[in-house]
Amino acid sequence: MKGNAVAIVTGASQGIGRATALRLARDFSAVVLTARNEEELQRTAAAVESAGAEPLVCKLDLRKPQAAEVLVKNTLDRFGRIDALLNIAGAVPQTDLFEMTDAQWDDGMALKLHGARRLTILAWDALKASTGSVVLISGSAALDPKPAFAAVATINAAIIALAKAFAEQGIKDGVQVNSVIPGAVMTGRRESFFKKWAPAHNLTIDEAMKKFPEEAGIARFGKPEEIADLMAFLVSPSAKWMTGASVRMDGGETKGI
Repeated sequence: MKGNAVAIVTGASQGIGRATALRLARDFSAVVLTARNEEELQRTAAAVESAGAEPLVCKLDLRKPQAAEVLVKNTLDRFGRIDALLNIAGAVPQTDLFEMTDAQWDDGMALKLHGARRLTILAWDALKASTGSVVLISGSAALDPKPAFAAVATINAAIIALAKAFAEQGIKDGVQVNSVIPGAVMTGRRESFFKKWAPAHNLTIDEAMKKFPEEAGIARFGKPEEIADLMAFLVSPSAKWMTGASVRMDGGETKGI
């Protein structure tokens, strides 16, 4: 695919976003990287360049309405096209349903849902021109909502619905849109969670990391690189007829059909 193909990856400073940016560097000539952490973005950019693609770093907070416009403009000014958009940014607070404030709900939705919505709309004309692809990232909580993860589940379910709506329009406009539903992936954010969660439950870090997969009914945590491989497939020529799909990759955590 290399040619002069350009991909935008949000949340590219860490975790699944960084892994996806590095994976796409094999297939795209340029990878545009955005997140809020400049230092980590520069680390990702160096790795992308080493992998053979030209990076463009755009430090932005996609919770802010104008950020998406800046990102699309910077991309088109530099490369003149957008072939793939991977909406990965968005940490949602894991707070009990009865304890979450309106501000926490709004913050969770501002980045993962509204940030992805605005960016996809603003990039749409360029994606039409390139018959490009969009991926939005959801999460397995959407399929099994619990009170302790109410915001995560609600926002992730909304992401799946949003991707479906975009995909319907994409059939008319020649833009492919899918969503990915990852399960428990071991990222830096999850490691930080266990460092706080384990002592509160009188467990060591190792005990906690063993207990969680067992309770979730999975053999192990996923790796960011595994989700990145799936992302790369979805925006590749091999998956071009696949649109409107919600692809689950969770090690068997979701037990329903």
